[in-house]
Amino acid sequence: MPAPASLTEGPIGKRLLLFALPILAGNAAQSLNGSVNAIWVGRFLGESAVAAVANANSILFFLLGSVFGIGMASTILIGQSIGARDLPAARKVMGSSATFFIGLSVVIAIAGWWLAHPLLAAMGTSLEALPLAEAYLRVIFLAMPLLYAFAFLSAALRGVGDARTPFRFLLLSVVLDIAINPLLLFGLGPFPELGIAGAAWATLIAQGLSLAALLVHLRRQRHILWLGRKDVALLLPDPIIVRTLIVKGVPMGLQMVLISLAMIAMIAMINGFGTDTSAAYGAAMQLWAYVQMPAMAIGAACSSMAAQNVGAQRWDRVTATARSGVLFNFLLTGALIAPLILFDRWTLALFLPPDSAALEIARHLNHIAIWSFLFFGVTFVVSGVVRATGAVIPPLLILALALWGIRIPFAHWLAPSWGANALWWSFPVSAACAMTLSLAYYRWGGWKRAHMLPTHAAPAVATPAEIPSPPPATVADIPLADVRD
Repeated sequence: MPAPASLTEGPIGKRLLLFALPILAGNAAQSLNGSVNAIWVGRFLGESAVAAVANANSILFFLLGSVFGIGMASTILIGQSIGARDLPAARKVMGSSATFFIGLSVVIAIAGWWLAHPLLAAMGTSLEALPLAEAYLRVIFLAMPLLYAFAFLSAALRGVGDARTPFRFLLLSVVLDIAINPLLLFGLGPFPELGIAGAAWATLIAQGLSLAALLVHLRRQRHILWLGRKDVALLLPDPIIVRTLIVKGVPMGLQMVLISLAMIAMIAMINGFGTDTSAAYGAAMQLWAYVQMPAMAIGAACSSMAAQNVGAQRWDRVTATARSGVLFNFLLTGALIAPLILFDRWTLALFLPPDSAALEIARHLNHIAIWSFLFFGVTFVVSGVVRATGAVIPPLLILALALWGIRIPFAHWLAPSWGANALWWSFPVSAACAMTLSLAYYRWGGWKRAHMLPTHAAPAVATPAEIPSPPPATVADIPLADVRD
């Protein structure tokens, strides 16, 4: 049985970067997959198909965000257990979280299948794009349990300090998706011609095969998180853990829901400016997926590293993790923004037909909005660190204010006078406000006193001034009863 990787030892910057690189590579692979699919759709099916995918993907992001918090809560609980060297507790969290998380995802997927058309219509999806978006989205709903399960397992593995295994199987999924996509899109060889729905079916098939391969790998490796027939009892939801997943996970999930609802609100306003503007926004989003990759990867790595160090009561390393994460975000995100501005005429042309009127619109909005991801990255890193202690409400309130108190009103109120420019400028304005508030809470807030589990159900975490230098603990030193009772 492979031992979990400790993130509580060694140089912070080096460990953080090495841990983040597989996550970053996985994000890059996913974005490449989406871009390749978008090229097929945009170049051969036209602007309406690009707009359809952009509308459908906004709903997909909402559905992923609706269960994101539960996955994050379980990751933090697992990371804290590993940091405290309590492997039985980590397995207990894994079993309860898996049952609750995947069961909920099935319910959401079933509901989403029936609500696909009303949701797209409510977003103001254009009449040309609506049938295409519905055909694509219905198949994506079928794939949701597979997408959720793979994302949950990947997050759990990162909680024990393993970022390489999720990357390897994510890469397998991407390769399969890219290979299968044109076969089903155009009906090559013996495969049926499914049009835009073929892109969704390729995702479903690729995700299913890679998830099955990952499960087989964990079983063969006898991984500490693998729960076999002898561990069925661990799959019974523990009331304290489930309550923690809800109390802590729902606010974290609401952050993603707020982001996705804001995306839906934005694209509904964008749809009002016509198909060319919608297609331009959809093409720009393909570039933005790459720009936000470093922040997403570093933020996820910071959250896992901070969780383990909170469990180990190493607050000095928690602080150093946040500082290194912000620095890496500026360096890596900035390194991507510059070339994507300089060469966006060629990169955006990959996702739009030649001589499309949407191309210049896409270039214009990209020059304005892309800078917001520098600020977004700082917010994502800082929020990941403070959430690792269980402080989940302040980041939610900060995000709600930035999106629904600043971005959406800014775009709505100024659109009559500024036109579409009001929508594009709302991105950097709201992102800068979120960054400022997040840094203020990190500096002066009480996030270090927060807990994931109720204080009577877990050992109290010392404040920085109280932390001694304990000897290395063993699993036997920290009984599972500390988590369950």
